[in-house]
Amino acid sequence: MAERYDTIGVNYAELRKPDDRIATAIEQALGPARTILNVGAGTGSYEPANRQVTAVEPSTEMICKRGPSAAPVVQAPAGDLPFDDNSFDAAMAILTVHHWPNKAAGLREIRRVTRGRIVLLTFDPSHRPWLTDYFPQLAILDEAQMPAISDFARWLGPIRVETLPVPHDCSDGFLYAYWRRPRAYLDPRLRSGSSSFWALDGIEAGLQALSDDLRTGEWDRRYGHLRDLPVYDAGYRLVIAE
Repeated sequence: MAERYDTIGVNYAELRKPDDRIATAIEQALGPARTILNVGAGTGSYEPANRQVTAVEPSTEMICKRGPSAAPVVQAPAGDLPFDDNSFDAAMAILTVHHWPNKAAGLREIRRVTRGRIVLLTFDPSHRPWLTDYFPQLAILDEAQMPAISDFARWLGPIRVETLPVPHDCSDGFLYAYWRRPRAYLDPRLRSGSSSFWALDGIEAGLQALSDDLRTGEWDRRYGHLRDLPVYDAGYRLVIAE
């Protein structure tokens, strides 16, 4: 997976700008913890600026894209964290667990090095945003890659799950962020910010169908009610383990 992000990372920092409202939800979930481990940290999105954060990231390209204000980073995979037991007050992993080769091992490692709370931002693969109507292979990919919410309880013990609504003008270009801006999915540059589109083949039919439906008004007949919503449950969840 580090190799994939060495490719995706070319435009990642530009397209995946942290959204302040999502950042607030993550910070609140972290509670009063002062020392935080960020696993699968990427370019540093959502690292709390007012805490002592240590980042872990396997991809060289993503590490190179980290800004000067990002937390110190260690290059390592989630499944082999180079820290002593109970080194951190809390840990976070943001839209990354589904990429880990051994998810259970990675989460066991996070639990080992964390004294307190673990906060994960993930996607519930049982959810079906409207985009999957045009790209049904996304639903297949979600089910193949994304852990079920019940898996986290099996790996981490008791968990709390909170819905994370996506703002209509979300600045972070993850897969379902453009739910109220459907034309964005026709832009190959914007699609390049999502690892899921890099993993799909044969998307031409879906792109053509979406383009046709936007042109004819069919998209608005089916989904136009979304244009009145300020936020949308696109399937993203905060999983919190004490």
